[in-house]
Amino acid sequence: MQSSPADLVKEALEGSIRAVARLISMVENSHPQAESALTALYPHIGRAVVIGISGPLGSGKSTLVDKLAVEYCKQGKTVGIIAVDPSSPFTGGAFLGDRYRMNRAACEQNIFIRSLGARGQMGGLSRAVSDVIKILDAFGKDVILVETLGTGQDEVDIKNVADTTVIVQAPGLGDYIQTLKAGMMEIGDIYVVNKAESIEADNLHANIQSAIDMGNQRGSWIPPVLKTIATRGDGISDCLRTIDEHIQHLKNEGFYAQRQSERVRLEVIKMIKDKLSQTVDTIIIRNGAFDEAVRQIIEKKVEPYSYVTKVIGSILNPSLTEGK
Repeated sequence: MQSSPADLVKEALEGSIRAVARLISMVENSHPQAESALTALYPHIGRAVVIGISGPLGSGKSTLVDKLAVEYCKQGKTVGIIAVDPSSPFTGGAFLGDRYRMNRAACEQNIFIRSLGARGQMGGLSRAVSDVIKILDAFGKDVILVETLGTGQDEVDIKNVADTTVIVQAPGLGDYIQTLKAGMMEIGDIYVVNKAESIEADNLHANIQSAIDMGNQRGSWIPPVLKTIATRGDGISDCLRTIDEHIQHLKNEGFYAQRQSERVRLEVIKMIKDKLSQTVDTIIIRNGAFDEAVRQIIEKKVEPYSYVTKVIGSILNPSLTEGK
């Protein structure tokens, strides 16, 4: 017998990994009852620390996440990992490459790993990520590591879901100038030069440090630039300590609650926009006059601006179009 969303929520709060996996699948696949399940989970969230790991493809993000997760477990903490992978063009599912690389973390009992397909989203995150964070938070995870897809400089959405954002770079991935462009260089709380065993890594470290020194960082937290060789575990303890220092800094300065408030604000705005978008889609699908309107626009009998204004007016004030 298939469990209801209410049963899955109850089981997840009691520690069922199976229930957590089912809830995540519901959210990722936009199941009609996913929203009611998240509503039931909402009173139980707000305890986990969320750490975003971003950076270009090939920088070693997955290996770094693997090492960090295992170290957190050694501290007695439970960890959730959300790895955003490229989507299959046929099913929309994730290719699971990150999970393959996180071989050590996958063997730890207190680590839950879930790969999510990016599903064509810009910014390096799937739309489901913020809801999956809630599920893992309610499940009782102390730390949630979110690894972004790794597409490039436009990958900045992680700042909207993470308490601390770690930007991972590595030598040999291209022009230093490209590395130091706006985008990822403006969202990092901590910068990590991975694969740091080469002279090129020293140059990259110096360039990133110079970019930070010359940038517009005027707050009380100046992003540090660390070096790691994640495959060997070198620098992982320093990275972990710096993340903890940043979280403590946010709490001491009152920024932790401020970031949470801004996160909720942005999420609610996004939810409103998504609902409005769904409403527009429903109206267009239901209203056979839309195709006729498109034809008239093509024939220059109607211009699109007034038509759009009319559609928005019908959504905001349906009484204006009742009976027409």
